[in-house]
Parts: sequence; structure tokens; C-alpha cells
Amino acid sequence: MEKTLVLVKPDGVQRGLIGEVISRLERRGLRLVAARFQQISKSMAELHYAVHKGKPFYDGLIDYITSGPVMAMVWEGPNAIAAVRQTMGATRPLDADPGSVRHDFALDVGRNLTHASDSVPTGIEEIELWFKSHELVEWTRDIDRWIFED
Repeated sequence: MEKTLVLVKPDGVQRGLIGEVISRLERRGLRLVAARFQQISKSMAELHYAVHKGKPFYDGLIDYITSGPVMAMVWEGPNAIAAVRQTMGATRPLDADPGSVRHDFALDVGRNLTHASDSVPTGIEEIELWFKSHELVEWTRDIDRWIFED
């Protein structure tokens, strides 16, 4: 079962969209396996966004992600990474498909509400950065047989 990290960033928290994001992912059929509401430190932000270090937007990104609390979550399901990214929409909200979170609630790339892992290796790295293995809850839902083919 594929797992992915999802963050509701400070703008999504401030706008009261945590429940909307969770609801859409649950309705999609994905299963929540970990969640934590927290204020992240600058050092944690720098680790999370290390891939962007040296880019012109890096300092602003660090300031933004540490400007308020985030909702950090791990979701799982078949093709969870692609499903979450499709549900969230394109990074640039004006390029996001209608019905996606970013299309429906965002206008600017610098306030795009959420983060989601972009690949299986990145998902593994990000989940290990944000959560200890014992914080991931292994469980099944009675409805899983109606959502997951295998």
C-alpha cells in the first residue's frame, strides 16, 4: 500500500480548510494513518525544503511554512501519491483542474494551501522526516473491500 505525506500549510490552516482537505481525501477512498497539528521550526522547514535551497524563492518558502501551524498527515492507498496530487491539483492554482483543492480555494502559487509528496522515494523520505514509524497506525476499514480492488 503506497503512502504519502500531506501538509495543510499555514494559509490552509488559517482559512479553516483542514477539514475540507481531510474530507476530500477520505471521500476519495484514501486511509489516514497519521496526523499531527504543529508549528514547525525553521530547521525542520529547511530539512523539508532542502531540495529548493539556493533557489530564489527558498527564503520566502521557509518564512511562509513557519509562519503558522500546519496539519501534517500520512495517507495510504493504491497509487496514493498520484491520487493525492490529483485531488490537490497543480502546484500553480491557476493550472489546477476544476474540482481540485487548489482550483477551488487558491489563486497564487505562494499560497497554494497544501503540500503532497511527488514520488514514492520522496514520500518515504518525507514521512520519515515528519513521523516516527510507531506513529503510523496500521489499520483496515470495513469498507476497504469496496474501495481497494485487492
